[in-house]
Amino acid sequence: MRNLLFLLFFAPFTVLASQGTNNPGLEAITKAIGSGDVESLAKYFDESLDVSILDSEKSYSKAQATEVVKSFFTSNKPRTFNAVHNGTSRGSSDQYCIGNLAASNGNFRVYIYLKMTGTTATIKELRFDKE
Repeated sequence: MRNLLFLLFFAPFTVLASQGTNNPGLEAITKAIGSGDVESLAKYFDESLDVSILDSEKSYSKAQATEVVKSFFTSNKPRTFNAVHNGTSRGSSDQYCIGNLAASNGNFRVYIYLKMTGTTATIKELRFDKE
């Protein structure tokens, strides 16, 4: 009986955890964040996007956002990034991802909001909050 209850409770979580993002763009983005690869990450930046690092939130051009994120990664060298939750926004095909970034100066909760145009994903919002 215990085994049955265990399977009924944990099986859905195992299935959900094993499902990929089904979005190659999002997979490349999470990989770039985990390795601190700003150049690869910036390929997905929209022409303008909101970047929030700790308590500083601003709208930046793609070039400015690249420099801001590069500076963040220089100060907080990424070690690993684990996506905790991702999904599709209600009422649109836009996607989001929430994950944990382990970096040299602590851990951060990362929020990524992607605008979907057909099969192309662009980052509209990127947020790093200290845990």
